[in-house]
Amino acid sequence: MSEQASMKPMYIVWIWLLIITVVEVLLAYFHVPVTIMLISLMGMSIVKAAMIVAWFMHLKFERVTLVLTLVPATVMCIILLNIVWPDSFRLGLLGG
Repeated sequence: MSEQASMKPMYIVWIWLLIITVVEVLLAYFHVPVTIMLISLMGMSIVKAAMIVAWFMHLKFERVTLVLTLVPATVMCIILLNIVWPDSFRLGLLGG
């Protein structure tokens, strides 16, 4: 198999990442309502992160045990961030 043929999936993923990035930038130019923009940006960011982790960090080809190790660690980090978020909302309401 030639090197060009083996790189084809990487090029396809790169093009999709580029398309998602362009859509994210266009959301700001079209003055989309804030709630819709935030939900869209978060969703697209999650998709982009998953594509990067799967293809460019080669986790798509890893064993299931590695994935089962990383997913709980990521969920735990998100849960721990919930400790900080209420304080940031309080500071936002105070104007600081």
